[in-house]
Amino acid sequence: MKYIFGPVLSRRFGKSIGIDLSPEKKQCNFDCLYCEVGKGNTVSNMTNPPKVEKVIKELSEFLKISGYPDVITITASGEPTLYPYLEELIKEINRIKKQSKTLILSNGSTINRPEIRKALKNLDIVKLSLDAADQTTFRKINKIHKGIHIDEIVKGIKTFREEFDGQIIIEVLLVRGVNDSLENINKLYEIMKEINPDRVDIGTVDRPPAYRVNPLTDNELLNISKQFKNLNVNVITRGKDSVSEKINISEKQIIQTFKKRPYTYQDIHNIFKEETVRKIKEMIKEGKLREIVSNNETFIIPAVTN
Repeated sequence: MKYIFGPVLSRRFGKSIGIDLSPEKKQCNFDCLYCEVGKGNTVSNMTNPPKVEKVIKELSEFLKISGYPDVITITASGEPTLYPYLEELIKEINRIKKQSKTLILSNGSTINRPEIRKALKNLDIVKLSLDAADQTTFRKINKIHKGIHIDEIVKGIKTFREEFDGQIIIEVLLVRGVNDSLENINKLYEIMKEINPDRVDIGTVDRPPAYRVNPLTDNELLNISKQFKNLNVNVITRGKDSVSEKINISEKQIIQTFKKRPYTYQDIHNIFKEETVRKIKEMIKEGKLREIVSNNETFIIPAVTN
């Protein structure tokens, strides 16, 4: 499958399957220091976007084989709201999703546009990133495309909060020495109080990042979270949860999924049946997958990532 990957186990959202709207290359208007996809030149629009019917066909086939997850996640090797047929895609997913919830993982860069807010209102959950409260820190942490301003993003999130009946989650990802200053944290807290999202997720660098950056410790994250008083705050740490129904996937799906999201050995034991776990270990021996160490954690990725 080209556009569908997973399952992914998330402590925040449960069992998820992903829809990658840019599977062949990174297409994003940010080039975040911590990006799992890798470095890339920023863009303002998506080229060669897939047709909605192709994505839905793959999704339908995957759901028939693997069952319905907790969430169906719209993402991209980049920014999914750059996809030009987003509203149509979301409506088609809603038509076949059954009990699964729909989620988008967005950097929030386009939330000031009325047409984007209109599309996102058809989702169950919208997760937006907000790593900085001022333009200087914003440029430093997210390495943004020209013409994007943090004030417009904040204004757009506030407007969307008033329009949207679903769940809004704001994620703050902190990088040591870049956006973890007390000044930035305090400013973010003031913004969060005005937005009043359903949840604030506070995390740090975890999976192999695009640039050489360092994470905060769990204790540091916990102390920072205490400053976000009277808000529903979730500190993101690496958990040991597993899905109730583990699955098997093909070798091709393993490559596709690990390309999108590096897995730890704990991840593969938590999500996959023993047959797939053995297959993954064989693929490492055969040189089809390889291990990489990031922040003292071993991740498994495809041997060839292009």
